[in-house]
Parts: sequence; structure tokens; C-alpha cells
Amino acid sequence: MPHRSIPGARGRVRPLSLLSDPVLHAPCREVTGFGPQLSELVEDLFATMYAARGVGLAANQVGESLRVFVYDCPDDEDVRHLGHVVNPRLVETGGVVVRGPEGCLSLPGLEAGTERHDEAVVEGFTVTGEPVTVHGTGFFARCLQHECDHLDGGLYLDHLTGWRRRRLLGQVAKAPWNRDQAGGGESGS
Repeated sequence: MPHRSIPGARGRVRPLSLLSDPVLHAPCREVTGFGPQLSELVEDLFATMYAARGVGLAANQVGESLRVFVYDCPDDEDVRHLGHVVNPRLVETGGVVVRGPEGCLSLPGLEAGTERHDEAVVEGFTVTGEPVTVHGTGFFARCLQHECDHLDGGLYLDHLTGWRRRRLLGQVAKAPWNRDQAGGGESGS
């Protein structure tokens, strides 16, 4: 069996962009160069995701406005899905819509019941430019939709309405990491 390196083992942990950071609220640019810098970014994304104990991480969450995300996420049957997608496109969602707990490394320590489809298909490329299609169900489908939202400048907060949104915004306003306490924590949303 050939030895493969552990994703992120050669990466460095980068600071996370938080809710008030403008990079989280604008669509990311397409990747045009599939070289060493992209490989380094993917390694850094894995290292940062693991350090923060997440299951997915988009490039803009570390301040890079590029269409790239990584994941190490189980589905509802506890099957592990590990990989990355460059220039992803969410090409299909389906199944039932499920409201489930959703959190984000850019809103640390918070979560809210968020509606997502329980099936998702993402197409894109690997770090070497090979086409890839990723199929997700259950929690993994939620992860794929969440990361694609990030690259389009969105957050799970944007899917919330009513009391769920008000409650989360109240928690954001009180969060110790919120740098914009006076603005109610929704700047840029």
C-alpha cells in the first residue's frame, strides 16, 4: 500500500476570517493557476480546518478570495468523506429539506437550525486540474452546500429568518470574538 501524506501535514494554520470580515461577504474569484501556490493553499486549509476542529473550510475563511474548499466530513451513515474542490459549482440539490444544527468556523461557538437539502452534487477540479464530482447525502450534503455558499459570499446566517435569525444575531453581538459589538454583529451581512 503506497504511503500518502496526511492532508494538512505540510500546511500552516492560518487565522480565521470572522463574520465582520468583508472577504466573507463577496463572491470569490475563479482559480486560474493550478500550481504550487494552490497546493500550498489546500494544505493550509486542511491544517487550519483540523486545528479549528471543523469539517469543512473555504478559502475566504482564511482571507483568500479564491473558489476552493476542503472537507473531512461524515455523512449520516458515518461514512467519512475527505477531499477538496477547486472552482466548485453546486450543480444539484435534492431529496427532502431538513432543518438541522449548523455552525461555522467564522462564527465560532454558535449554531442555528438551518434548512438544507439532504442531497447535493458539486462539480469542480482537483488541485492538479482534474475534473471531480462529489456526491453528498445527509450531513455531508449540508457541508457541501455550506462551503459553496461561502464561496458565493454567503453564510448560514443568510438562510435564517424570524426568531432563529434574531437569536443568532443576539448571540453574535455578545460573542467574545465579535469585533463590532456596537454594530450588533451583522456588519457586511
